[in-house]
Amino acid sequence: MSLTLPPLGGEACPYFAPFLGLAGAGSAMMLSAVGAAYGTAKSGIGIAGLGAVRPELMMKSLIPVVMAGIIGVYGLVVSVLIANNMDPSKPYSLYAGCVHLAAGLATGGAGLGAGYAIGLVGDAGVRAYLYQSKMFVGMVLVLIFAEVLGLYGLIISLILNTKATSFCP
Repeated sequence: MSLTLPPLGGEACPYFAPFLGLAGAGSAMMLSAVGAAYGTAKSGIGIAGLGAVRPELMMKSLIPVVMAGIIGVYGLVVSVLIANNMDPSKPYSLYAGCVHLAAGLATGGAGLGAGYAIGLVGDAGVRAYLYQSKMFVGMVLVLIFAEVLGLYGLIISLILNTKATSFCP
């Protein structure tokens, strides 16, 4: 049984092209996870402070944590899509590698920014909600706008992923 390798080494399909695709998958997951972790931790600090004073408000105050977790899912989706397009038995072009790197960085960067925004808004919003219940609707609206930033990165990555083709002459 012999293993046939795809045509690599030319200008269109250099040996390092798969590294770019893997870097895109990794950056999507890692940067989105960092954004989600920061949003969860920063919001959790505010929720812990609220829970010490008024524990009955804790369940409604978990919204920022849930929204921060969704940011991590965006990175996971893009990483899986990129990984599914990479097959060691098929050629992988430099173009596909660059497109996958761009897709991963788009989702990762957007996820990092969205997680940071969710963390700041969640912490401040939950603390404000402790003293004024009318702040809840405003907090949720701003959290939605922060979440949409991560969604924009996901949409761009999905569009880019559909453009990634590998043709190695």
